Amino acid sequence: MSDDKRPYWQKASQVFDERAQEYDSWYDDSLLFDIELAALQELETELVGPRVELGVGPGRFAAELGVAVGIDSARTPLTIAGRRIAGVCQGTGEDLPLIADGVGTLFILFTLCFMDQPQRVLAQAEQVLRPGGHLVLGMIPARGPWGQALQAKKEAGHPFYEYASFYEMKEVEGWLATAGLQVVELRSSLYQGPEGLVEFESSRPGWHGDAGFVVLVARKGVMG
Repeated sequence: MSDDKRPYWQKASQVFDERAQEYDSWYDDSLLFDIELAALQELETELVGPRVELGVGPGRFAAELGVAVGIDSARTPLTIAGRRIAGVCQGTGEDLPLIADGVGTLFILFTLCFMDQPQRVLAQAEQVLRPGGHLVLGMIPARGPWGQALQAKKEAGHPFYEYASFYEMKEVEGWLATAGLQVVELRSSLYQGPEGLVEFESSRPGWHGDAGFVVLVARKGVMG
């Protein structure tokens, strides 16, 4: 049993602090990044501001998606993100440092899998969104080829995935519903497998079981 008494978020974010520059450099000329970004840009739902990203990392997605403020538990990536977007803040998804009903669109991309309490994170997302606002959740489904590949990396001791947990689509959709968020759009992409990624691809509407990347857009209900 580990003697490390630090909070979970500190342990999970340590590798991103220590290897922030390496992680940021991965995005350079990355076909994977291009494909995932395209899926987000191809969403048809109107996403209003202010836009915030939880798990902003070095800010690569945020800079392309019009995000005004990025939040991350790892401090070092925030120094990089701060050169790309207007504002950054250190914080966790379980206790978002945001006012209630203040966010138009909240992005959580490839981040829920690193959270200790994903259901609490989604409940926090509902609280900070304005009525009618949207959560944009990008995830790697556990049973897809990419989810299985990343799980294998975790089991092999890959430092970036030590604290990652990959979830099924139905499981996450249930959590969203419990949090009071209604899924209004789905897009799937990354049909090429991890060993055969050779060309750009656009996303498709809906959820497809053979996709490696899925975007869920969930809406907070309007009161009154």
